[in-house]
Amino acid sequence: MREETELAPHDDRIEKLDPRFLTTLRDHVHRTLRSAILSGRFGVNERVNERQLAEQLGVSTTPIKEALRQLETEGLVETLPRRGVLIRFNSGWAEEMILARAALESMIAHLAAKRLTKPAAAELQTTINLMMEATKAGGADDLIALNEKFHDQIHIASQCQYLARMIERQQFYDASIRRVIHSDPAEREIALNEHSAIAAAIISGDTDTSERAMRDHVVRSGETYLKIVFKNKREV
Repeated sequence: MREETELAPHDDRIEKLDPRFLTTLRDHVHRTLRSAILSGRFGVNERVNERQLAEQLGVSTTPIKEALRQLETEGLVETLPRRGVLIRFNSGWAEEMILARAALESMIAHLAAKRLTKPAAAELQTTINLMMEATKAGGADDLIALNEKFHDQIHIASQCQYLARMIERQQFYDASIRRVIHSDPAEREIALNEHSAIAAAIISGDTDTSERAMRDHVVRSGETYLKIVFKNKREV
């Protein structure tokens, strides 16, 4: 009789699932709608139609309803009797999100400067060097990817758990907004200088400067975001 065997716990013949496939349809719909709202594609107090959204996204109304309920708990939309679902995201709300993100990111940078390892410091400096090259080349897509990598490296270096979970809800820039921001040569230079200063402070272990530099960077870039999203938009 042939002896039966079991797969080893770390058998490399089977690849791990891509994390992107582990999210539910509701999560995908939620992220898509949330990104559209935070990018200013809907007007303040605009009414959204569930059936139209379902048709546009190619899904049933069920995940749309679930996503809208989640967005309502976040305060981005509101359901009113006989009026339907209204967009409640406005410039004031966006400004509060920016300030909240600035507070969280600055504390994470503080802890990163305190807990940074030598390998992590080398990786952060490498990213800054790549940012310098991408800034000279003017490649918006490369800068977007490097910007996300830069902040991710700081999050990992900080070894934060609680703050890392909180910061997830403050991620409101999407690729389209980042592309507009990074299409401006002056903005690219400013961002590079800010990122370089943050990295230098963290690598040197200067917690106070790291915290202040990160807060100033997030607030300033947030103000640029506000100008882009709410330019010429009248809130009623």
